Amino acid sequence: MPTLRHIIAIVLAACVFGQADASGINRTEIDKRIEHLMQRPEMAGMAVAIVENGEIVFAKGYGVTQKGGRHGVSENTVFRWASLSKGVAATAVLQLSESGDMELQTPIDRLAPSLSLPEARHDVTVEDVLSHRTGLTNNAYDRRIEDGRAAKHVRADLGTVERICEPGACHSYQNVAFDAVAEAIESVTRLPYKTVVAKNIFQPLGMNTASITLEGLEQSVDWAKPHNSRGNPIYKVKPTYYRLPAAAGVNSSVLDLAKWMQGQMDGSALSPYVRESMHTPRIATPYEDRKMRRYYGALKNAKYGLGWRIYDYGENTVIGHRGAVEGYRAQILFDPERKTGIAVLWNSNHYRPAGLALEVMDQVYDNPKRDWMRLGPKQPLMPLRPGMSGSGGP
Repeated sequence: MPTLRHIIAIVLAACVFGQADASGINRTEIDKRIEHLMQRPEMAGMAVAIVENGEIVFAKGYGVTQKGGRHGVSENTVFRWASLSKGVAATAVLQLSESGDMELQTPIDRLAPSLSLPEARHDVTVEDVLSHRTGLTNNAYDRRIEDGRAAKHVRADLGTVERICEPGACHSYQNVAFDAVAEAIESVTRLPYKTVVAKNIFQPLGMNTASITLEGLEQSVDWAKPHNSRGNPIYKVKPTYYRLPAAAGVNSSVLDLAKWMQGQMDGSALSPYVRESMHTPRIATPYEDRKMRRYYGALKNAKYGLGWRIYDYGENTVIGHRGAVEGYRAQILFDPERKTGIAVLWNSNHYRPAGLALEVMDQVYDNPKRDWMRLGPKQPLMPLRPGMSGSGGP
């Protein structure tokens, strides 16, 4: 028979993670929308967490870790972050910058000896890499990583890539070049990248399920298996982008992703210098701006900071990122001033859940309801053009 303490704990948990507040985000409504989404055949499992006023108020899993099985997803189930990992790399660099061990204006090839870059009038700095201002063509040599080549060998080939602009002059999204910051961190600290991140970021934030390797994913007590865009199982995790740990290597539960989001808003684990440096726009991203205006019209004036995207949502500023690797998708979107946002992880290639973040933010801003996930019968989801969901996450 349950004790009084046990009953009180259950009641408190229901208050925190279950019902909607009298004002603010209606979590009951969000839960119903997600249940509706999970009826779609392309969905397998998903985990969602909401932070409101700096506190985790909702964390819940839906569906199963693998179709055909009985193991349900919970808030502790581990998924891949894909390109949400880039914010972790930026944090690690900025912590070294704050301690005086690394300068953002240092040419990246001085700290990452394996990296070769084409001739330019200006050096490509650490800051340029973190903000995707290398001037290289978009997603340069991702295909070679996907073909199984080692990251250091591919970085050495980047010197043959065509430039689309001078370093610092335009935004061009990268994975191979971005991962040079992992090598730079190892050069400065003389420690493995995963060790630096675990010690300086995961542990201080209490992210107990977080890791940065394929082994870390598969050795987790509870982890989600990959599925394709039709919701069919993929029976082996593709190791490709684990070769680029700074660009796409992080795994964790949605509860730990929510802790990461909390750290972006406040707290002692990440200093104001680190947070403000990451969230300060460095470059306009016109391609992202056009894409968001076409598919998710609420997000406008897209820019990139260090490992993070920054948008206007009406009169408000929101910060976020998306991630995509085979079999997994991830998204985070938050308002740093209100200390409110949403984290979403799911184990299929379909992008329909990406609209959930906007439905939550519409509630935050008291906007009219909009079917951003296109779940209604007259709301078809417009297909993405080839390349829009780029390797390692858009």
